[in-house]
Parts: sequence; structure tokens; C-alpha cells
Amino acid sequence: MRNRTLLGLLAAACAWAQTGVPRSPSTLKVNFPRDAPVALVEADWGESRELARGSALVLDLHTSLTLRNLGLRNIRGITLLVAAQALTPGGKASVSVPGLDVKPGETFPVRLDLRLLRPAAVSGPLVELELDGVLFDDLSFYGANRLNSRRLMTVWELEARRDRRYYRQILEVGGPEELRRHMLEILAERPRLDVQVSRGQSARGSGRATAVTARAIEIACLQLPGAPLELVRGEALVSGSETRSPRVEVLNRSRRPIRYFEVAWLLRDRQGREYLAGTIPGRLAGVLAPGARAEAVEAASLRFAQSGGQPLAVEALTGVVTQAEFADGEIWIPESRVLEDARLRRLLPPSAEEQRLAEIYRRHGLAAVIEELKKR
Repeated sequence: MRNRTLLGLLAAACAWAQTGVPRSPSTLKVNFPRDAPVALVEADWGESRELARGSALVLDLHTSLTLRNLGLRNIRGITLLVAAQALTPGGKASVSVPGLDVKPGETFPVRLDLRLLRPAAVSGPLVELELDGVLFDDLSFYGANRLNSRRLMTVWELEARRDRRYYRQILEVGGPEELRRHMLEILAERPRLDVQVSRGQSARGSGRATAVTARAIEIACLQLPGAPLELVRGEALVSGSETRSPRVEVLNRSRRPIRYFEVAWLLRDRQGREYLAGTIPGRLAGVLAPGARAEAVEAASLRFAQSGGQPLAVEALTGVVTQAEFADGEIWIPESRVLEDARLRRLLPPSAEEQRLAEIYRRHGLAAVIEELKKR
């Protein structure tokens, strides 16, 4: 597919490489397909700077883009691929913006706050921008989807719709003060963990949590209503604050094949406090047929500490299926009634929509949140 360059290059800017002087926006090359549903209107290079570090350049990007919706449907989310040098470690990143409601013909901002690396000797534009995907209000999708942005943005959109229904109900039943309580709960500091990850080690392999020092802990299986997958069993090796390669087995209880799923796992320390430890992705080689079983393993050793650095002794583990993608692309997420479970609501991270509503409350107050919930 032919690409069009929306911004040219400024060759003279190469003389600024050693100084850290902000670049012109013409050093940004934007490659969108000719039939893309969005177009660049303006790019503000802002406070972006480049600094020489030996044979490499460190690009500290603080760039504001203005895009226009060229399509016929409202845009709900967008993911951009940002590359300074695609083959260099640290040379590329992505930016996703969920929670949009951009009508045809309207413009919208996208902020790039990234740090990238590139070899100093490489010629060409400092940064290239590509479109990985756009999600529309009917959940249709446009884009290369190299970053699995279709699934990610669809999950965010479904969560947003679910959460908005839930908080409208909170407002209708409990009134403004009950809604305020929920916003404050989202803004409140939740239990956090510092996690050190070492990948590529087998659950039964060598390392600090060896078969001599570690004990096998069964992962308790928490079932959610309506989930197409049943969490059958799980296990991990635990030694003090370290957990090695948690693994879970799931059973497809639905009548439809499934091609991807995620299991969130929670840990409890010896004081009875519970934390969200991470997510185990279920990457399937093909599809999981109805009635079939599959295993998912997080091939890593994880050491946990409290936010202050104090090691956290792992006492128990719990797993719960948080999403599933069917072979036809339809996605399942937990229903609204799951949010009524105080334990799950406290442990699972707030959705992108919950965080957005809480930020509206923090900046503009409860009336602004109520007004926002009246939309869409």
C-alpha cells in the first residue's frame, strides 16, 4: 500500500544534534496509508530535544499532534507506532489513546511523551510515525494491527461502556454523594508492589527459587459469572518474596472457539493483605475448541517488594480470568455486576475509563463527572 509523507524533512536541523536545541516539527515523518481514516493537521515539536550519548542519540519527545477524523464513523481509540530506529533497542514505542468520541470531520489531540534511542550515524528523519489502528464506535477496526491494538482498544472500549453504565446506576440509585465516594476510591492510593522480573527460566529450572528452597503453592481459582473459560487449576513455586513461573489451566465452557485469554493473579502476604501481582497471557498456537483445555505460563521469576522496598512474603495466590477473545474477534470481559464485588474492585486496576472519570472529578469536580456520564 502506498504511503504518503505528510511532513517533509529539514536537513539543516542535523547541525543541532550535539546541542540539545529543540527540533523543528519538520524532522517528524508521518507515514499514513492513503486510505487512512485520520490525517495529520498539525505537529508541535514543543520541548522535544535530542542529546548525543556516545554513538547514540537520546530523543526526549514532548510533541503534540492534531489529527482529523476523515471517516464516516466516530473514533473511539487510536494507536500510533513511533520509531526513531526500528532495529535499535529502545528505538521504538507506541502510544494509544482510548476514551475518544471524535465525530467525522472533527480534530483531536494526541500527545507524545517518549524517550527513544537511535544511532547518531543514521540519516533520515529523527522520528517516523505510523498508524497501527483506529477503533470506531461500532467496534470496527482499521489498521495493520501489528501491536494487537485491535484487541487492546476493543477491551478498553467495552470496559468503558460497562463502567459508564455502572456509574450511571450508582448515580441513579445512590445519588451524587455515592458517586463521589466511588471517584475518591479510584483516586485513593491502592496497594502497590515493586516487581523485579527475570524471564526465560523454567518453573522447575535452576535459580534462587530452586526445588530445594521453594514450595509449590496451588493457585486458588476464582470464577466470574458469565466467563466462557473456567479456571481449572494453577500452581507456582514460591520462596519468600519470589514466585517462579505461575501456570494455570483453563477449560473452554462456551460453545465457541477461543484464540486468546488473560488470567489476572493476586497474591496475599502473611498479614492478609492482597495485591494484584500481574497477568498471565494465554497465547494459543491455534484456537481452543469448546470443551478443550489449555495451559498458560508466565515464564519468569518475579520478586515482590512493598512500595518502600521491604520484601513481601508470599503466602497465597488466586487467579481469575479477566478477558477472552473468540475466534471471530468478539471479546468477553467481566460483567458490570463484578464491579459490585468489593474485593475484586479493590484489587483489579481501574479501567482506563474509570481513571478518566476520576481525573475529571479531580480537575473539575463532581458536577463535571455527572455531565460526562450523560453523554453517549
